[in-house]
Amino acid sequence: MKIRMRISKDGASLYERVYDVFDAESFGKACADAWCALEEQQMEKEDSIGAVMEHLKRDMLDQMMGANITLEQL
Repeated sequence: MKIRMRISKDGASLYERVYDVFDAESFGKACADAWCALEEQQMEKEDSIGAVMEHLKRDMLDQMMGANITLEQL
């Protein structure tokens, strides 16, 4: 089935994409893809290599605390 995954935090949209999900493995891949995309977005915002290195030290899980993940069947 096709699903739309949305991730938002504090009213701001962080991520949205449509995935084909058939089983636990394809759902896990969709979640991993979203996680990697959010990390990449964060690194693209950094303005120096020092800021990127500082970001790598932080735990992505801490940044995602309080986020809302919504799945919509299409």
